Amino acid sequence: MQTSAPRSVRRRRFRARLPLALVAALATAGTLLVAAPAPARAALPPQTIKDPVHYWNDVLIQLIRREGGGPVPFTRAAAMMNAAIYDADSSYQLKWKGGISSAPYIHAEKYAGLFEGPDEEERVIGRTAYNVLLSLYGDTQADFLDARFRQRFGTEPTEFDVLDVTVVNTMVTQMLDARNLDGSENKRPYQGTLEPGAWRPTNYPDMNDPDCQLQSDAVDPNWGKVKPFALTSGSQFRPSTPGVYGTYAKLLASDAYRDQVDAVRRIGAEAPTTATPVITRTVDQEAAAWFWANDNDGTYKPPGQLLQATRDVSAQFNLNTYQNSRLFALVSIALADAGIAVRDVKYGTPIDLWRPVSAIREGGLDSEWKPLLKNSNGANINPCFPAWTSGHATFGAAWAGIMKRYFRDGVAFDMTTDDPRSPVHTRHFTSFSAAARENAYSRVWLGVHFPWDAEDALTLGEKIADHVFTTRLVDLT
Repeated sequence: MQTSAPRSVRRRRFRARLPLALVAALATAGTLLVAAPAPARAALPPQTIKDPVHYWNDVLIQLIRREGGGPVPFTRAAAMMNAAIYDADSSYQLKWKGGISSAPYIHAEKYAGLFEGPDEEERVIGRTAYNVLLSLYGDTQADFLDARFRQRFGTEPTEFDVLDVTVVNTMVTQMLDARNLDGSENKRPYQGTLEPGAWRPTNYPDMNDPDCQLQSDAVDPNWGKVKPFALTSGSQFRPSTPGVYGTYAKLLASDAYRDQVDAVRRIGAEAPTTATPVITRTVDQEAAAWFWANDNDGTYKPPGQLLQATRDVSAQFNLNTYQNSRLFALVSIALADAGIAVRDVKYGTPIDLWRPVSAIREGGLDSEWKPLLKNSNGANINPCFPAWTSGHATFGAAWAGIMKRYFRDGVAFDMTTDDPRSPVHTRHFTSFSAAARENAYSRVWLGVHFPWDAEDALTLGEKIADHVFTTRLVDLT
């Protein structure tokens, strides 16, 4: 068995399973290698999760829970893994099933081989997924990934498989090359203004977030410049309001702004105060607010919630593996580009909008006002980045846009949550659009967003989904 590479190296590339000279020799041998009888392979261990696309997305969701942090980088990982899975499965379909019904994301390889090996589709997908995830999380999660590989295959990930030479390495390499130097490594800290209306950490004495003390703590301030997976740029569908006002002074002087502040003040407060004695949020709105939250580490965050919902709807429709690989790739590409586009709005426009609590307290309306949102320690907090526009809402709208195009909008389905404060684990929806709208306004009910953050995000996510669905992985039939 080959010794695995140091983790600092594995993070930047997938695991090498053979000495490079031997890999080259095997690749040169081509069909001579695969013409020889393959050694007998043990049957896969019994599987609780039958579909390999579902299995490796479950692994990714567990990684999100284990890693913690902001949700946006996870969407990049999901898109890389699922688009690579889709190209790998497309290669399998092209080789053994007579062709493909939708276009590859990068390239599908009609790889060498004279006969189909046992569990070949499973192996092509699993070994591709494992290596992409290892390249992204090898520093911190290599042992976990190795364990999940063993659980799936009953073998070590370093064990030789001819599919690595004929197809898997190509699928992994083309994805890693496509995302190399895509801007995701830019760690330049945020520097903004502190004039009224501009975002600042909400580190008030009675709601002090230890992870958001300084402007430089702002999360993912450069992500809007990351190279998209399908969009032409993060700003392609940038909404106009409230950036249309151009300056904070003009924004704060507008009637529209005052209406926005008043709306969230009365529906998003944790509790009544002397200055805000009436809270208009209903019991069901509060339940929905917590159902969609998944802000804290240890949850699967908004992207994981939507990937889990994708899996549940997929099972409802009994999709096969190839159909799943396309669906999850489309969803993940849309989520990744939503993450890029929403960060462009938050940080790349003239208005880096402050959170409602800043507007209400520093605007002199209510010095005791707190949002409903809390961290795992029970302290009232705000996400550590500007308000406009909502990331939750953009993710949800992009997801719903793909799902209603892949299936139809009027699908009844159930969704689950990881948030421990949610009074229910499952909520029922009668359409994808209804789920997206509830998700968007849940952030207003939590007191961390203005209504236009939700509305602009719904429009932004829908435009992203339409662009992804009509330009990537298009139907060839």
